[in-house]
Amino acid sequence: MNFSVVKINKQPLLWFCVAILIFGLMGCDRLFASGDTVERVSDGDTLRIKDTKGDEFTVRFACVDAPEIPHSTKERQSKAASDRNQFTWGTKAQARVQELINQAGDRVNLTLTDSDRYGRKVAEVRLRNGTFIQELLVREGLALVYRPYLNKCPSKERIQQAETEAKANQRGVWGDAKFVKPWEYRSLYKLKAKS
Repeated sequence: MNFSVVKINKQPLLWFCVAILIFGLMGCDRLFASGDTVERVSDGDTLRIKDTKGDEFTVRFACVDAPEIPHSTKERQSKAASDRNQFTWGTKAQARVQELINQAGDRVNLTLTDSDRYGRKVAEVRLRNGTFIQELLVREGLALVYRPYLNKCPSKERIQQAETEAKANQRGVWGDAKFVKPWEYRSLYKLKAKS
């Protein structure tokens, strides 16, 4: 019997194994982006998104309502205490969302639940690490549970529990006796605009 020894070059196999190890340690999501890209944080509960196909659309956060931000020069210059209070909290909510989005590399995962009367998609929004943005905002007192949205909110128990905790600990708006809930503020604003 004639046995011949086949010599295998182990170097390419070694490099292949090293590459797999490096990709695993780095996290593939850093190399191959996953999720949708946040183009803009419009306010404390609205994002402008570009999906993986390149389509752009607006997403309104499901389950919650954040304080308003000023949208016009008149609103920005308003000296009314109710406006200043609402806009201060709205700006804090917007800044917190922007901070979270920046930490996530501008990527989010959406669970679409509905669309609203303005044509925006309504969604639960999570960072790539699983952080549920709406829950975090409510827990920190920077957004409130919005009951009309709860019927289409898959995580409504989590959101309601977060609000109960925020109220009990007087976090954010819950510690501000002068704060007006966003939907009540919008209703008052419409009355002021008609006057």
